[in-house]
Amino acid sequence: MTPAITIMMPVHNAAETLEQTLDTIAEQTFSDYELLVVDDHSSDRSLEIISSRRKNDPRIRLVTNSGKGLAPALNEGLKHAAAPLIARMDGDDLMHPQRLEKQFNYLQQHPDIVALGSRAELFPQEEVTEGFREYMRRQNELLTPEQINYDIYVEAPFVHPSVTFRTDIIRQIGGYRDGMFPEDYDLWLRLYRAGHRMAKLPETLLHWREHPQRFTRTNPRAAREAFDKLRAHYLAQDPGFLQHKNNFAIWGAGRITRRRTEHLLSQGFSPQAWIDIDPRKIGNRLKGVHVHAPEWLVETKPFVLVYVANHGAQELIAAQLTAMGYRKGDDFLLIG
Repeated sequence: MTPAITIMMPVHNAAETLEQTLDTIAEQTFSDYELLVVDDHSSDRSLEIISSRRKNDPRIRLVTNSGKGLAPALNEGLKHAAAPLIARMDGDDLMHPQRLEKQFNYLQQHPDIVALGSRAELFPQEEVTEGFREYMRRQNELLTPEQINYDIYVEAPFVHPSVTFRTDIIRQIGGYRDGMFPEDYDLWLRLYRAGHRMAKLPETLLHWREHPQRFTRTNPRAAREAFDKLRAHYLAQDPGFLQHKNNFAIWGAGRITRRRTEHLLSQGFSPQAWIDIDPRKIGNRLKGVHVHAPEWLVETKPFVLVYVANHGAQELIAAQLTAMGYRKGDDFLLIG
């Protein structure tokens, strides 16, 4: 009998945390699932732990990654998943007991939603830096499809293992791409570009483990440069932005910001103006283009790309643009 949900969990040397993760899966209030474990060539006790659990739970299936690495492991899982819905999970995180139940019910009631995440909480608290707390605060504010779309170029809108998505749609758009970029953010950007709607439940249904070896800390695919390149790649093809290609301004004329904009400008784009609040920069030229104070925007009304990456500064700039009559998403975009 086909299960309602496939829990897709790639595993690579997760023996230290795997038992705890499996306990939270076994405690789900929603039981109509299969747990598809994709072993990515583990050399610790991970396989032994999974094999032991399988003896008492026929819902657990184990396959081996025919490639190597996270993106190939995820595509291996996509190939073998039996259910119409896939709930992502990692071998070091913890599910809330009602995660599957709540996400299944929401997706049944909202057939237009393709990917559904939830709020997440980092643990253990003593490992969490202030910067990462701010990241999670911003993450947990994005709930509606509109909020996710408006901020799609700021950050990846989901904590990956919090997401349940529709299997057929993910297969249709080609699954996960493997490259020097974060494979989950690439997937959300492709769903956005294809016009699919994504949302997030307001409940905290995932406990996301923070540790020094976490992928986002150690892998060059998750470095800022990789994110910058990926954003620019999709922004350069975004029809909502392309209609303003010859009439847009970039807010942020500092050295670091200019370096980040190069990924877009090298694809044939040139701003009408640079915007900055630093009086030392106002009146200068960058690449032959004038640097103006924000007040210049009131009369000229170009589309604005806000490349200032600091979250607090972004919020202040967004408020200032809104006061000028600009509408987020329609008249300006925040770029992470």
